Amino acid sequence: MNPVRRQFLSLAGAAVAATVVPGIVTAQTYPTRPVRIVVPYPAGGAGESLARLMGQWLQDRLGQPFLIENRPGAATTIGTEAVVKALPDGHTLLLVAPASAVSATFYDKLNFNFIRDIAPVAAISLEPYVMVVNPSFPAETIAEFISYAKANPGKVNMASSGNGTASHVAGELFKMMAGINMIHIPYRGGAPALTDLLGGQVQVYFPTVPGAIEYVRTGKLRALAVTSATRSEVLPDIPTLGELLPGYEATNWFGVGAPKNTPADVIDRLNKEVNAALADPKIKTWLADQGSTILPGSAADFGKLIADETEKWAKVIRAANIKPE
Repeated sequence: MNPVRRQFLSLAGAAVAATVVPGIVTAQTYPTRPVRIVVPYPAGGAGESLARLMGQWLQDRLGQPFLIENRPGAATTIGTEAVVKALPDGHTLLLVAPASAVSATFYDKLNFNFIRDIAPVAAISLEPYVMVVNPSFPAETIAEFISYAKANPGKVNMASSGNGTASHVAGELFKMMAGINMIHIPYRGGAPALTDLLGGQVQVYFPTVPGAIEYVRTGKLRALAVTSATRSEVLPDIPTLGELLPGYEATNWFGVGAPKNTPADVIDRLNKEVNAALADPKIKTWLADQGSTILPGSAADFGKLIADETEKWAKVIRAANIKPE
C-alpha cells in the first residue's frame, strides 16, 4: 500500500477511535460558541451554497451559529492552512473538496501536510464534472471532439478554474487518455472560465454539473460527456467519457474536515449530524436537483475517499508534469 495512503487511513481511524483530549470541549458540551466553516473558495460558488445548507442544519440541531468564512486562494491551500492553525476543538471546520487531494502533490512545499494535519469528519456529496463546449464548436460528440483536436493540434483551448485545480486535472486526464493536445488556460475561479467559454474565447471546460447545468439546459453550452462512471440522473442523455475511454472517471466531492487532535467524540457527533442531514428528504432533494449523490458514512470512510483521490491525482500530476506557475 502507498505510504501516504497508509498514513492517512491510519489517521482517519484514529480520529474515530482516539480518546478525548483532556481540557478540550467534549461532545456533551459542544459547541460552546459560534462555529466557523472555512470555505477555501470565492463567494458565490457551489461549495459555498453547500456549506451554507449544511451549516444551517448544524446550527438548528446544535444550537450555535455556524458561520461561513470564504478564504480563497492558492488552490484552497490558504483556507486549509487557516484551519490547520486553528484550535482543535471543533469550532473551526473546513469544507474539503478534490483540490485538497490535488494540492498534496501539486505543491512541493506547503506549510502543512493535509493528510497529517486535517482530520476527516464526514463526506457530504459527490457529483460529476461535465465536459462542455461553446455551441459554435464543430463537434457534437466526444469522438468528433477528439478527431478535431488531433487534426488541429494546439488550436483547442481548455479552460480551468485555476492551475492545479480539480477541473484542470480532470481535463489533463482526458488529454492523456485521448492522446490529444489542448492548450491549458487557467482562470481565477469557475465563473470567469464559464464567461469566456460562453463568449467563445476558449473551447472546452470541465465544470461541475451544478455549475453548468442551467447553461446546458438553455442551450448556451453543449454538453459532450459527464465524467462519472455512470450517467448523471439530471443529464441522462449525455454519455460518460468512460463509454469511449474505458477507465476514465473524475468526480467532484465535498466533505467536512477539522484540525488534527480535534476530540474524537466531537468528530463523531459532527459525523452523525452530517449523516442525519443527508437522510433528510429536503436536503436529499436539493442535492439531487443539483446532480449530486449523497455520501453517508463514517469519518474513516471519508478518510479512505481522500486517500484514494490523493493517490489517483498524484499519478496524473506527475505524468502530465503539472507545476505551479
